[in-house]
Amino acid sequence: MKNITKNIVLWIIVGLLLVALFNLFQGTTSNKSYTKISFSDFLIATDTGNVSEVNIRGNKIEGYFDDGRPFSTYSPNYPNLVDKLNSAGVKITAEPADKSMHPILSVLLSWFPMLLLIGVWIFFMRQMQGGGGKAMGFGKSKAKLLNEAVGKVTFDDVAGIDEAKQELEEVVEFLKDQKKFSRLGGKIPTGALLVGPPGTGKTLLARAIAGEANVPFFSISGSDFVEMFVGVGASRVRDMFEQGKKNAPCIIFIDEIDAVGRHRGAGLGGGNDE
Repeated sequence: MKNITKNIVLWIIVGLLLVALFNLFQGTTSNKSYTKISFSDFLIATDTGNVSEVNIRGNKIEGYFDDGRPFSTYSPNYPNLVDKLNSAGVKITAEPADKSMHPILSVLLSWFPMLLLIGVWIFFMRQMQGGGGKAMGFGKSKAKLLNEAVGKVTFDDVAGIDEAKQELEEVVEFLKDQKKFSRLGGKIPTGALLVGPPGTGKTLLARAIAGEANVPFFSISGSDFVEMFVGVGASRVRDMFEQGKKNAPCIIFIDEIDAVGRHRGAGLGGGNDE
C-alpha cells in the first residue's frame, strides 16, 4: 500500500508539472504574430489613416491597421511622434521600456521549467526506488543482509512451533555439512514455504535457521519485486540471487511473497506485476 501511495503522489506531481509547463509555453507562443514593418512604412500608414491603435514601449511600437492586422516596428528618436499620431486619430497606449536581460540569464530562464521537471522526476524516482544516491540503480536488489553482528537468532529463541523446527532441522544439518549429504546423493530442498498469520514467528524461524547453520541471512519483501517499470522486478530478482550465490551457502527470506502472486490488475499503482 505504501508503494501504491508513492506512485499516485508521483504521477500527480508530474502531471501538475506537465500542465504548468504546457501553460508556460502556451502563454509564450499564444501571442499574436506581429508583422514587422519599417518605420517609414509606419509613417506612411499613419499619414494615410490606415493605423487604428498603437502601443509604445520604449523604442518598440506595436499596433493594428484599420483592417485588424497587427504590426510592429522600431522607432528612432522621432520628434513629435505622439503629436503626429494624435492628429491622425490613432489610439495611443504607452508602457515602460523593457529592461535588457543578459543573454545567459535569458537562456537559463527559458530552460528552467524543463530542468525543474527533470530534477523533480529524478528526485521522486530516487525516493520511490530507494536509490540512496544511485539514480540508475532501479534494478538493484533491496535485500538486507543480516549477520551475527545484528544479533544471532537460534531455535532456542523460537517458541511454540516445535513441529516446524523439527521439519527444518534437516535443512540446518545440510547447511552445516553439505559434503556429507552430497556423498550420499542427497539434495537440499530448493526452498521452504512458511505459511501463517502475521506475528506467528515466520521471520524469526527463518533467521533461526541461518543462526543455527552460521550462514548469511538475506531478507526482502515481496512487494519490492513489483514496480511500475517493466523489467525492474525481474532485474531485482536476478540481482538478489546473484548476491546469494556470492555468499553461498546462505538463506534468502522473501516476506509477503503473496504480493508477487496477486491477481493481475488488482493493483492501483499502474505498475508492472512480475
